[in-house]
Amino acid sequence: MGRHPTASCACPRAVSRRLCNRREMLLESVRTVIASGPLAHVTTRAPSGAPHVTLAWIGLDGDAVVFGTLADQPKLRNIRRDPRIAISLHTANTNAYGLAEYAVLHGRATVVPGGAAALLQRLARIYLGPNVVFPPMPNPPAGFITRLTVDRITGVGPWNG
Repeated sequence: MGRHPTASCACPRAVSRRLCNRREMLLESVRTVIASGPLAHVTTRAPSGAPHVTLAWIGLDGDAVVFGTLADQPKLRNIRRDPRIAISLHTANTNAYGLAEYAVLHGRATVVPGGAAALLQRLARIYLGPNVVFPPMPNPPAGFITRLTVDRITGVGPWNG
């Protein structure tokens, strides 16, 4: 499947220009939610194929959604084996029908060694408070950063127009 001829567009050619432009606009609405510091549910696939769900602090690094872990964990091993993940997060907003707004970010993730302590410190200022020191230990391990490239956004909110 080709890409739109417009250089700034990364949508597949099969996506209409209207939806492509809408998708770019919707990403900004999701960025706003992520910047507000919602707890995120990270869903990976266990070796058995069963869902494995954990909570994480998330942030942005360019267009990637990122989270950090100090130790190697089952979710990281799951991602290395099968990079398809989903991250769900909810907002404090409700829509006109009274439904809670939430977003589910679907895509492929990569696990990168190192940098987790600095990322967790940056996220701790959002999730715990501006003067928090996190991780709360001297010389924390390098850990791992997981980077999600979002392919699709679902849920209830302006990103799902």
